Amino acid sequence: MHYGFIGLGNLGGHLAASLLAAGFAVTVHDRDRGAADRLLHGGAGWADAPEILARQCDAVITCLPSPKASEVILNHILKTMKPASTWIEMSTLGRDEILRLAAVAAEKGVRTMELPVTGGVHLAAQGRITMLAGGDKDLFDLHRPALEAMGDQIFHMGPLGNASIIKVITNMLAFIHLVADGEALMLARRGGLDLGQAWRAIKASSGTSFVHETEGQLILNGSYDIAFTMDLALKDLGFAMDFGREFQVPLDLAALTHQTFVRGKAAYGGVAQSTQIVKLLEDAVGTDLRAPGFPSRLE
Repeated sequence: MHYGFIGLGNLGGHLAASLLAAGFAVTVHDRDRGAADRLLHGGAGWADAPEILARQCDAVITCLPSPKASEVILNHILKTMKPASTWIEMSTLGRDEILRLAAVAAEKGVRTMELPVTGGVHLAAQGRITMLAGGDKDLFDLHRPALEAMGDQIFHMGPLGNASIIKVITNMLAFIHLVADGEALMLARRGGLDLGQAWRAIKASSGTSFVHETEGQLILNGSYDIAFTMDLALKDLGFAMDFGREFQVPLDLAALTHQTFVRGKAAYGGVAQSTQIVKLLEDAVGTDLRAPGFPSRLE
């Protein structure tokens, strides 16, 4: 199976590298050819355009920053993709968007599987990220070896569109946990506790979370460097609010978190790290959340 991979950013570059390491034939493309350097040295092929890549491959994986970018690239690759080949979309799209774009692909004889991931860039670098697949079961089974090369826990969520819903749910929870963790750490700081010891106590308690154990370390370091932006957080929270309206579920905590991120973007910009949402609280009370011994990036 020859895979094409388009989108070699913070996440995509690691995922493509895992495919290569597992022995798959991989051809890559990105607007920035420099992003492909380590992959080319590792044996990947390079395509100067998405159409050239698609012509060569059995399946094309896209890992892109926005639904608009996904649609643009899809229109390019459909010009040359072979009938019965697969488009594997790893970007975070809304359910309606992935269904609409899959219908466009189907008109060209191309099948679609959605494959959003969760867990963070550091787990992608380790080949241990969680993968959420949506689409026909036979398509999932066909590409499972590639999924196992890139990820650790792999879930087939059912028909196309289902993975988009669960991905939005997991991200919604992560952002709520992030705001809550900042408030918890600030209570510890203003209460005179040793922040490092407070972090460890929370980690060992019923109040812990994946976000506390990972992004909490970057907050205490002061780097906030999670490789995920305010704009991306707002996109995902927007999807969550849309689902709340559609499914008639009040999302009080998600709505408050969404408004907090709107303020965060206004204060620090859309390209600021999503973890800098905690800096809103630091700035508001004039107290930082630094503690020694925590990493600037997750490994």
